[in-house]
Amino acid sequence: MFTDKRFHHYSLSSLPKDLLAGVIVGVIAIPLGMAFAIASGVKPEYGIYTTVVAGILISLFGGSKYQIGGPTGAFIPILFGIVMTYGYENLLIAGFMAGIILLLMGIFKLGSLIKYIPRPVTIGFTTGIAVTIFTGQIDSFLGLQGIKKHEEFIRNIQELVVHMNTTSIYSVVTGAICLATIILTPKIAPKVPGPLIGLIVSTLTATLFFPGQVATIGTAYGEIPSSLPKLHIPDINIEIIIKLIKPAFVIAMLGGIESLLSAVVADGMTNSKHNSNKELVGQGIANMITPLFGGIPATGAIARTATNIKNGAVSPFSGVIHGVVVLLVLVFFAPYASYIPLASMAPILMVVAWNMSERKVFAHILKTKSTDSLVLVVTFLLTVFVNLTMAVQVGLIMSAILFAKRMSDVMVTEKVLPNPRTKHEKVETGMVSDTHDCPQISIFNVEGPLFFGAALTFEETIMNTINYRPKILLLRMGRVPFIDTTGEANLTRIVHHFSKNGIVLISGLNPQPENVLKKTGLYELIGKEHFFEHTGEAIQFALSQINQNKCLGCKHFAFRECKQLSAQEGVGGSRKKLTATF
Repeated sequence: MFTDKRFHHYSLSSLPKDLLAGVIVGVIAIPLGMAFAIASGVKPEYGIYTTVVAGILISLFGGSKYQIGGPTGAFIPILFGIVMTYGYENLLIAGFMAGIILLLMGIFKLGSLIKYIPRPVTIGFTTGIAVTIFTGQIDSFLGLQGIKKHEEFIRNIQELVVHMNTTSIYSVVTGAICLATIILTPKIAPKVPGPLIGLIVSTLTATLFFPGQVATIGTAYGEIPSSLPKLHIPDINIEIIIKLIKPAFVIAMLGGIESLLSAVVADGMTNSKHNSNKELVGQGIANMITPLFGGIPATGAIARTATNIKNGAVSPFSGVIHGVVVLLVLVFFAPYASYIPLASMAPILMVVAWNMSERKVFAHILKTKSTDSLVLVVTFLLTVFVNLTMAVQVGLIMSAILFAKRMSDVMVTEKVLPNPRTKHEKVETGMVSDTHDCPQISIFNVEGPLFFGAALTFEETIMNTINYRPKILLLRMGRVPFIDTTGEANLTRIVHHFSKNGIVLISGLNPQPENVLKKTGLYELIGKEHFFEHTGEAIQFALSQINQNKCLGCKHFAFRECKQLSAQEGVGGSRKKLTATF
């Protein structure tokens, strides 16, 4: 383990710093672990098991020096939906399968691919998840009776409205005390964990002043065991794998995104660099082993990771210590957790939802009134009103289509001619008009990526602009950074068309397009001698070809005055005397 680069230069003098950070984060993680589990539709102790097992394993095997792993708010809607549809046992199997997927992603070095998910998509579904979490805690905060939980957001809101008359003033007071304590504690004592203090103060208030009037963890879920459960191997068969592959994949994708986002935040706070593929391996191992102890899926927790750094952590040992602290609390204080009111857990998750909502970034993207704003809103609405899977799929597809549209707009294909009034007679678009063109040499500037979104426009521009038959087509491609197979196919059609009566010349071809053309055989079809590094060289070659053929009797075609073109059809098919001044 000490060959791990994350432990380089570690010494005993660093241990007290990790110990302090680990203890503080561990204390914070206890109420969060229980709250996340309850909101996910499972017993509170499963959140504790996840915090212990996954927290230790992610720190030991991950790729970030400061990452704190465990149950997170982002998973709540996903896990709740799986529990409602498939049950708790199948949630464990789906979590195990997600661990395998994450492990394979890390082994095959796919960690860097996750960073290509557009920011409007991640902000959209993160804010949507925050709304779902917040509204999901209203019933516990108000102490509503007879509430039935549903997967659909609208049905849950309907439940709240129908049962609003069952509001308990005792629950509201308990929740309000907890919320106020969570908000005020950081202002009074920044180093003290607000959620834990809020939980203690509100629990004591409810127990002393109105005992039995507020639903507690004990009355809702029974007493919390004071030890980890025994190792349990789930019964997995091919039918279950097929049934759970989709939710497992969703867990893996969300877990990968959240863990790497958390690692990036840690890098920014510490000027360090995480290993994204190793991080996925660590997340995979943790999510494969945690379900064997009854734990729910886990990932990197941004808020707890930031807290870990702010309290002086210097190595992954702080994450290990945080898991051990939670285990010790479970062993020695588990029976007392039964007295915690559910109304005290609700404000903890409400604050988590508020902090993860990315409301400022959301508003900032909206203000741009761009295609990103559209992707953001659609992803957000689908997350809230449909589900996260659909939201991410639609968001990614929309982003890809809109990106292709923007790139196609960037693609420019313009006909040009040399300007005799400039030095070296530089080619310019303004030199071409209905009465001023060269019917023998057609020169085009091609700028931008030549890919599927722009390839057809590129081909049509050239073919429609040239409705006479020039002898030479020169494509200036120095500003084409990329070409895909669709772009290559359209270029091939142009080459075939002009090769019947003339030749195609290309200047300034970049390495990537050149490599594609060589692989497809188009480079050889055009001919190596027809590729030039500079446009001037290509023009000289074109002039030599025209002079050899004594084009229209002109023997001195040198991009000066050419008055021998009256017999040639001009642009648009009309017979005009063209003054081809180059």
